[in-house]
Amino acid sequence: MKFQELRLIEPILRALNEVGYDEATPIQEKSIPQLLQGRDIFGCAQTGTGKTAAFSIPILQLLYNSGVNRERPTLRGLILAPTRELAIQIGESIADYGKYTGIRHTVIFGGVSQHAQTQALKRGVHIIVATPGRLLDLMNQGFIRLNTIEFFVLDEADRMLDMGFIHDIKKIIVKLPPKRQTFFFSATVPPEIKSLVDSLLRNPINVNVAPVSSAAESVEQSVYFVEKTSKAALLCHVIKNESIDHALVFTRTKRGADRVAKTLKREGIQAEAIHGDKSQNARQKALNGFKDKTLRILVATDIASRGIDVDKLSHVFNYELPDVPETYVHRIGRTGRAGASGIAISFCSPDEKDNLKDITKLLKKNIPIAETPRNIAALPKPQFIPAAQEQQKKAGSNGNASGQKKNPRWNKRGNNQKRSGTGGGKQYRASSY
Repeated sequence: MKFQELRLIEPILRALNEVGYDEATPIQEKSIPQLLQGRDIFGCAQTGTGKTAAFSIPILQLLYNSGVNRERPTLRGLILAPTRELAIQIGESIADYGKYTGIRHTVIFGGVSQHAQTQALKRGVHIIVATPGRLLDLMNQGFIRLNTIEFFVLDEADRMLDMGFIHDIKKIIVKLPPKRQTFFFSATVPPEIKSLVDSLLRNPINVNVAPVSSAAESVEQSVYFVEKTSKAALLCHVIKNESIDHALVFTRTKRGADRVAKTLKREGIQAEAIHGDKSQNARQKALNGFKDKTLRILVATDIASRGIDVDKLSHVFNYELPDVPETYVHRIGRTGRAGASGIAISFCSPDEKDNLKDITKLLKKNIPIAETPRNIAALPKPQFIPAAQEQQKKAGSNGNASGQKKNPRWNKRGNNQKRSGTGGGKQYRASSY
């Protein structure tokens, strides 16, 4: 269905045309007409299905039609997102879709000075896009009051729970007026989400598009079986041999993201890591570089990746398989968007075989196995760092010793397992990527 058939106002249609949006996605087609009638919504949809436009377009149109005071704006819409990156992305979308409506918005999040954010609030806005922590902070300081909110959006609700925001969300909700329109979106529906839905929504429409157990058919999936200590070598090999110029690489931990990025750079592959310990400026610089393709490879943790929305992203790598199978679907959903093709490549080490089994059970199909290059042992590998020197590395220690690595067996091992070798009488621990 075309956006013109959804009875949208001319200012929004003009803006959508400028950003090249013509056809509505299924969640937009099912949601927008109902939301324009004032209904609450519970939307269950995986990443990349167009949720942001599904809730922001109706809010913009309803505000515009009711009349907006451009000189002295009143806060009427609140959108909560779990991460800074997602909040920024939503803010950019509102700016695009509402370009000709005169509706003012601001994005507030932690990790940066609050000065620019409080100045925007003092000038007045119609919509706030926020992360829970900074929102509560500014509420406690008296910069924000929620008693005039008419539209409340809780986006990526399952990720909010994963990140421990449930108590912050409840504190925010009690400050909202009872009479409001609520938009609730989540990719999964654990019991906590169901309870929150029942307490927040009034006779909602339920929209379930592309359930989380399904991956986009346009994404070509494959998995390499590889030892943990050879993953870095394999990643460099695949990126170089297949001439991949734009890819998102997922790791489980912040430390792992940093190490993978350093390994890629050491091999002449342009890469940066993005995670919660990075400064906001560093995160935004890396994200902007990745979006405009001046940065070739972005290495990210799952939480930091929320909000990464890149057109025509060709490859996603699961450097480490996630512990939660639904997260796998979220990850590979970063490619193959809007009908485009994409490739998702996963690395499975012996200790991750159960994770792979859970993923295939969720997908209800096996992932094709790729042949690991026979000469992978001759490729660059993670360095072996003397355990006693590892903590001194940042202080400038240049410890250099060699150890004979044992061949690990393909059996179930813990994630924190140590492999040791001998060299100069010292014990060595393989760097964990």
